[in-house]
This record gives sequence, structure tokens and C-alpha cells, in this order.
Amino acid sequence: MYFAALLARTEDGWEASDTELDDVETLSDLSDLAREAAAEADAGDDTVLVFIEQEDVWFGVVRVDGEDDPRIYVSDAAAAARSSYGEILLTDELLGKDPDADELDALDLDGTEDGEPDPAADDGDEPDDGGGGPASEAVPAGPLGDRDILADLGVSEKELLALDGADALSEIADALGAAEVLETVR
Repeated sequence: MYFAALLARTEDGWEASDTELDDVETLSDLSDLAREAAAEADAGDDTVLVFIEQEDVWFGVVRVDGEDDPRIYVSDAAAAARSSYGEILLTDELLGKDPDADELDALDLDGTEDGEPDPAADDGDEPDDGGGGPASEAVPAGPLGDRDILADLGVSEKELLALDGADALSEIADALGAAEVLETVR
């Protein structure tokens, strides 16, 4: 079970709205949705937070400040990678991947034909850690992203890293002074 909500900071405090992510396929789509929420809430170029959680498994926070690039924090990247909504947050940049690497791999620059085994490859017993193999594509377990994403709003890196489970988003909202508005959409 998933929960997703937008919190827009306005002059009068935080305004929350639940949101459907069915039409969101990319981080750019999610950022656009957050900016639309800011405009509807008369938040202007102020902060909008997108909360996404998969019940007791992982949570993510996306922060959109005006036209700035979104900032992302995911509590457990490996768990989020197994989720369609988590995949939206786990961008190549966040994972430290070169987005052009996939294009290079498709060119078969190793000298083999498409589908032909690489003669230099080992017997497959060990994961490939030389780039492009299974080990290099693995998503790290644990927190990933901007750990200071909420520091200026009252949630330090240490507090963010200590959050776990179903109450994490409620605890963040409480620290922001937005617990009541978040509960109205939960």
C-alpha cells in the first residue's frame, strides 16, 4: 500500500493535498506536479515537499523549491528500487550512474556481436564489478540522497536517518508543524 501527499509552504503555514501518482512516470513529472500544487496553494516559488511511502518498507521525500532542481531523499534505496514509485525517485544521478553508459553498452564496444558471449568474461560465478555488470547495477541498501534536504526546516540529517517505519512521514510533518494538515489527507 502506498501513500503520497504534497505539502506546500505558504505564508499561512503548510497546506497538504493527497496526490495520485498514476500519471507520474519520471522525476520531471513529479516536479511539475509539485510546482502545480505550489501555484494552486499560492505558495509561489516557495517549498513544496512530496512525501511517498510504501507501508513499513521505505519512504521518500522530494523537495521542490521554485524552478530549482528537485532534491531527493530515499530511506531505503534497495527497497524503493523494487517499487514503481521508488524507481521514479532513483534517478541515474542519485545512483551515481552515467546516463550515457547504457547507450555505450548498447553499441557492443567490447567487440562482440549482440548476444555473443564476451570471451574475456569469467565463468559467471562472481558478480561483475568492472562496470556494466550485475554488481555495478545494484542499488545500495539503506538511505540514499540529500540527507540535509530538511535541515533548514527543522529536521537534521541525524534525525532524518533515525526515522524508520510507518510513522516517519508523520514525524517529519510534526517537526515541520504540519502534522495536522498531513493527517487530513492521510
